[in-house]
Amino acid sequence: MEFKKIIGNDFLMGAVDNEGFPEDHEKPRTKVNIPDFYITDTTITNADFKRFVDETNYISEAEAAGWGFVFYGLLNSENTDAQKVPDTPWWRIVKGASWKHPYGPKSSINDLMDHPVVHISRNDALVFCKWSKTRLPSEAEWEYAARGGNNDLIYPWGNKLVDNKGYHANTWQGSFPNNNDKSDGFFGTAPVYSFEPNSFDLYQVIGNVWEWCSNKRGIPLKDFQNKNGKDFWSSNDQYSEDEYAMRGGSFLCHASYCNRYRLGARNGNTANSTSSNVGFRVVRDI
Repeated sequence: MEFKKIIGNDFLMGAVDNEGFPEDHEKPRTKVNIPDFYITDTTITNADFKRFVDETNYISEAEAAGWGFVFYGLLNSENTDAQKVPDTPWWRIVKGASWKHPYGPKSSINDLMDHPVVHISRNDALVFCKWSKTRLPSEAEWEYAARGGNNDLIYPWGNKLVDNKGYHANTWQGSFPNNNDKSDGFFGTAPVYSFEPNSFDLYQVIGNVWEWCSNKRGIPLKDFQNKNGKDFWSSNDQYSEDEYAMRGGSFLCHASYCNRYRLGARNGNTANSTSSNVGFRVVRDI
């Protein structure tokens, strides 16, 4: 893990466009003050998480449950008959899928050590944070860091997902969920140092994998005026089954279905949920 120091300031939190979902409460844009903090320049990798497990013998929630959600396009041949998830049939319930077997029991992370760790619940991330003396960022800290000082942009590099310089993030290209033409070079996760960093030298703040945050899902943006990252963490650092915020989108995001890879976009899930496109990055207080 490599940390970058983020110099705090006031910023306008929330979406600058009108492409979001009303239920996500991306607006109204709200002035929020962010104190200084440190944040990892990438999401936690398989190598990072393996060091943690090697020292603690931690068993993740997916491992304990004996299964995980895997995008069907990543399935190994022995799992092609895995049970479909109702309403979202591109997700399959795969026995033996976990952080160290991301696509099923016969898959491995041996060649993916520099990829983001996946199949990580928020509860798993909490245990990692206690071991590493870190915490999860609040949504406000995450967005401030992800914006890199570019307060009025949709993406870290500009207002178009793809510009004359090409692709800047690992998202879905083609027709979701049946055809990904891999124009950005990747079908599943990408190594964490792929693509150029933002202005704060943080890599892949959008796309690749969803990133867990410390606060609950969908709270009003004005709540971030009254609590800082440490406040949210101190009241949300225990096991939970409630819904918590996630940011950044993933390699499965596409404008036709999940247009949540924008800097102001918001999402969330139950804290004990895991899948093949969810990970996290961590912060340290000054």
